[in-house]
Amino acid sequence: MFKKLFQNISPKNFYFFSSKIIPWAFLFSLLFISYGLYLGLFVAPSDYQQGDAFRIIYVHVPSAWLSLFAYTSVFVCSVISLIWKIKVFEILSIASAKNGAIFTFLALITGSIWGKPMWGTWWVWDARLTSELILLFIYLSIIFLYYSYDDYRKGAKAANILAIVGFINIPIIHFSVEWWNTLHQGPSVMKFSSPSIASEMLYPLIYTTIGFTAYLLLAILMSARNTLMDHEKNTNWIKSI
Repeated sequence: MFKKLFQNISPKNFYFFSSKIIPWAFLFSLLFISYGLYLGLFVAPSDYQQGDAFRIIYVHVPSAWLSLFAYTSVFVCSVISLIWKIKVFEILSIASAKNGAIFTFLALITGSIWGKPMWGTWWVWDARLTSELILLFIYLSIIFLYYSYDDYRKGAKAANILAIVGFINIPIIHFSVEWWNTLHQGPSVMKFSSPSIASEMLYPLIYTTIGFTAYLLLAILMSARNTLMDHEKNTNWIKSI
C-alpha cells in the first residue's frame, strides 16, 4: 500500500504540488512571524530576572525546535528513499538537511548570545549545547557526503544511511536536560500540564514557532523543487515549462 502511494509522487507531480503550496507557506510564515515578533518584542512584558534579554527566545526556541524537526524530516525521507528508491524523497532529504543545518547554526548562535548575559560566557560544554553542536556536524556530513559522488543517486544513498544512523542524536538532544545536570534550563513550554512561562510571553512564542515552521516548509519545497528541476532538466515535462 505504501509503495503504491509513494510511487505516485512522481517528480512532475511533486513540482506542481509544491508550486501550489509555496505561496501559502510564504504567506503563513510572513503573517505569523511578523505578528509573533511584534507581540514578543513590543507587547510582552520584560522578564523579572532576565529583563529584555529573554526576548531572543522568539528566535532561539523556534530555531532549536526546527533543528530537530528538520532532522526528523531527513530521517523519514531517508527511510522511504532507501526502501522504495523514490527520487523525490532523496531530494527532500537533502533539502531538509540543508535547511536543518541553517536552523541548527542559528540556534547555536542565538543560544550563545542569550547565554552570555545569563551564564557569563558565550559557550560551555553543556550536554544540550554539545549535542546540538554534534547535530550541526551530522547535518554538514550528510550534505558533504551527498555531493561527494558524481552520481547524485549514489550520494543520496550514502547520505541517507548516515542520516538514519545519526538520528540517535535527536532523543539525546531532547532529553539531555533531564538525563544530565546541565546549565541549560529544562523544558518550560513543552509541558502538557502547565507551561512554566506566562501566557503573555507564551502566545508570541507559539505564533513565531508556527511562522518559522511554515518558513521551513517553504524553504524545503523551494530547495527540493530547484534541485529536481536541475536533475530533470533533460526531460520533456521540464522543457515544456
